[in-house]
Amino acid sequence: MSEHPINPNKWIELYSDYLFNYTITRVNDREIAKDLIQDTFFAGLKSMKNFKGEASERTWLISILKRKIIDYYRKINSTKGQAEVRMTYSNSEDHEGDWLEERVEDEGYLNAQETLENTELGDAIYDCMDKLTEKQARVFKMKTILNYETETICNELKITPSNLWVIIHRARTAMAECMEKNWL
Repeated sequence: MSEHPINPNKWIELYSDYLFNYTITRVNDREIAKDLIQDTFFAGLKSMKNFKGEASERTWLISILKRKIIDYYRKINSTKGQAEVRMTYSNSEDHEGDWLEERVEDEGYLNAQETLENTELGDAIYDCMDKLTEKQARVFKMKTILNYETETICNELKITPSNLWVIIHRARTAMAECMEKNWL
């Protein structure tokens, strides 16, 4: 066991919201985000003995999560560009029986559409950020987009952690409402 004890019984309570917010901005799919976080917690449990305490528990879990996200994208990208060929047997009255080869279209052509949608999503996010108060926008960007630590934000903006969480909660609520109206 590590000489720096960690408490996996508190991970969901302490880190699940942060890990979810981190993940959803990277995969844009709630179910995949939940799966990746679950995989992260399992990997953390398996490698608890390797935790050296050189970083916080949350930072350690984020580093595991980052690898899970990278693995997820490697997996989905390894199948892109591969055409699928299906073989089916047709036994119609006209023919004694033929094997029919059907080429399934490569979904790689969607890259331009996905790029356009990502650009539009980014524009919608920044349009919604423009509707926040200056302080909310700054805190939202620092915490959610730039992934600054709470302590760094509090020191830079000269606010308390509880004030930070009130601001970030209000910003996220306003962003969610704005995105629902303008993006979905």
